[in-house]
Amino acid sequence: MTQAPGTARAAVLGSPIAHSLSPVLHRAAYAALGLSGWSYQAIECDEAELPGLLAGLGPEWAGLSLTMPLKRAVLPLLDSVSELAVEVGGVNTVLFDGGGGRHGDNTDVHGIVAALGEAGVRAPGSAAVLGGGATAASALAALRDLGLDTATLVVRDPGRAADTLRVAERLGVKLSVRGFDALPDAAATDLVISTLPSGAADRMAGALAGVPALLDVAYSPWPTAAAETVAAKGGTVVSGFAMLLHQAVRQVELMTGRGDVPVAAMRAAGEAELARRAAG
Repeated sequence: MTQAPGTARAAVLGSPIAHSLSPVLHRAAYAALGLSGWSYQAIECDEAELPGLLAGLGPEWAGLSLTMPLKRAVLPLLDSVSELAVEVGGVNTVLFDGGGGRHGDNTDVHGIVAALGEAGVRAPGSAAVLGGGATAASALAALRDLGLDTATLVVRDPGRAADTLRVAERLGVKLSVRGFDALPDAAATDLVISTLPSGAADRMAGALAGVPALLDVAYSPWPTAAAETVAAKGGTVVSGFAMLLHQAVRQVELMTGRGDVPVAAMRAAGEAELARRAAG
C-alpha cells in the first residue's frame, strides 16, 4: 500500500517489547536497501494505550508491526482489514496510506508457510497445532494454504477453544480439539506446530519424539527440548526464528513497496543478535 519515500518511520508495538527481534530485522533490511531515511523502533504499548498511540501518529509513519497483546485489540481501530486477517481474527501488520487510513494485514501466515517450505515441509498429510492463541489461528490458516482441510488442536482446556473453533470454521478447516493429556495420540501426524510460549512444550518433548516435522514458534533459547528430541529421532525441525524472519520480510515488502527485500541480510543480522544474547 505504501511506496518508499526518502524518510519514514515504523515500529513494533507490544507488551513486553524490550526483547523484540523485529528492530534488528527491519533495520538490517533498510540498510541493505539503502533506505537511510527510514527508522524502526520498539514501543512498549498495551491494549489500553493503543488507541491513543495510533491517534498520535503523523503522516511520516509507514507501518507498524504488532505483537501480543495487540493482534486482536487493534481490529476495531482500523479502517480496513485484509480478508486473511479477518479469517484468522488477528492483525500483526498495520499500514498507513498517507491520508490517515489504517489497513490491517497478517504476515504471520506467510511466515509459517515460508519457514516450513524452506525446510522442505510443503504438503503434510496431517497436522496438529499446540496452543489456542492468535498464533495458533495463523497456524491453521497456514495449514489450509498447505492443502489441509482437517487438523487437530491440542490445548490445556478444550472447553475454552471456542474462539479457535470459530477461526477454523471461517477458514474451512475441520478441527478436532484435544487436551494435553491426549498429546501422544494427537501428535501421530506428519507435522506439529507448537505455538506455546518458550519452554511450555518442554515437558511434552517425549510425546513429540517421533514427529516427522516440528515447527516450534519459540526461538530463544534455542533449541527447545522438543526440538532437540525431534531432531535426535531424525525429524525436521523449524525454529520460530525462521517464521519471524519470513513474516518480517513480508512486512518490509508491504511497508516499503519494495520487492527486493534482502532475506539473507535480515537472517544474518537476526542470527548475530541471537548469538550475542545467548553469549551475554
